[in-house]
Amino acid sequence: MGICVVGILQKIFIYLLPVGIILAAVLFAMNRSTEKSLFGFRYYTILTASMEPELSIGNMVFVRLVDADEIEVGDVITLNPFSDSDAYLTHRVVEKIEDYEGCGVTCFRTKGDANDTEDGFLIDEDRVIGKMCFSVPKLGYVVRFVQLRWYFVIPLLVLVLIFFRLIRIYLQGDDAEPPDELETADVASRSEKFAE
Repeated sequence: MGICVVGILQKIFIYLLPVGIILAAVLFAMNRSTEKSLFGFRYYTILTASMEPELSIGNMVFVRLVDADEIEVGDVITLNPFSDSDAYLTHRVVEKIEDYEGCGVTCFRTKGDANDTEDGFLIDEDRVIGKMCFSVPKLGYVVRFVQLRWYFVIPLLVLVLIFFRLIRIYLQGDDAEPPDELETADVASRSEKFAE
């Protein structure tokens, strides 16, 4: 039973985890384009505490690309606050202004949940990336580690593989049943007959 459980755990950690890490590395480390998306989703790492307690530093948010019509007050959106910057911000919509000053553009006022005041700027619909669908705690740390220290990943995986092999060998030694005393005595008596 112990060997079976270790085998399952080994497969999960040795095969699925590296595949996930490698996919994350490919999606986030290799593609530097600000327009990258997969099935209409983009992925961002939270770098500040402005959205705590809902979003903590290191969380990864999964943002679905949507039109301004689909965004309502209370939604958490990711936006590019400054057109000349690659910085992104994930904050909550506190006001939606349709047809801002008669120009036909929808604008949004946002605020970080942990901030005392609203953001000091309006965001027009062209600078909104999309609406947050869900987040994964601390996944951003893993992806960032892979981005910056990818050369550690292969040795780490080799060490994990060796660890599980050693555990399997150890458990196989424990699960091996000692021979039954009756069988041992029977084998000994047979060998005595052959010796005569």
